[in-house]
Amino acid sequence: MKALFLISSLFFSTLTFSQVYSKEYSKTIALYQAKFFLMTQVIKDSSSIIKFEIDPLAAAASGQLTSLNYSCKSKNLSGLILGFYGTYWNNHGVHYSGFAFKNISEEKASKLLAKLARIIKDESKYLIADSDNNNIFFTFDDIKFLIYKTATNSTKIRVFWQGFDSEWEMTAFKRTKKRFERRINKNN
Repeated sequence: MKALFLISSLFFSTLTFSQVYSKEYSKTIALYQAKFFLMTQVIKDSSSIIKFEIDPLAAAASGQLTSLNYSCKSKNLSGLILGFYGTYWNNHGVHYSGFAFKNISEEKASKLLAKLARIIKDESKYLIADSDNNNIFFTFDDIKFLIYKTATNSTKIRVFWQGFDSEWEMTAFKRTKKRFERRINKNN
């Protein structure tokens, strides 16, 4: 009886954790929340009918960063939205859990993605020469990027914005870049 109770306890605690984690950080949830952000903060409210497209490109396995592509032809707007999820500190030193979105115009997003890819390629010898200790950082608008290699030779990109410290895994970064470029080429 004790064994059955222990097994059922482990099953339900694992099931509950995975449901909470996946629900909180999924691309589907990011898409749902980003639509409101796009309508109210980027396109702006309008009394006329506005059509727009939004597509989730990739979510980091860490669940901390999601990328979405959007376009609104009637307002001549298109770009990349970065969705930040997790814990962050506000200006008063209070620790919160939540999310926020950063809009980057299409032109700037293209430059940012190309710059990240170029740095990772051009500086790979420096980064791997002393893993974890050799780092590169730069600022793009109000976002800070930290790039480094781990002892297992995986490249890490940490993204700092408005109190969020998010990891953008290489798989998610490459997928974002590829899908973003494909979408731009399709629209042009």
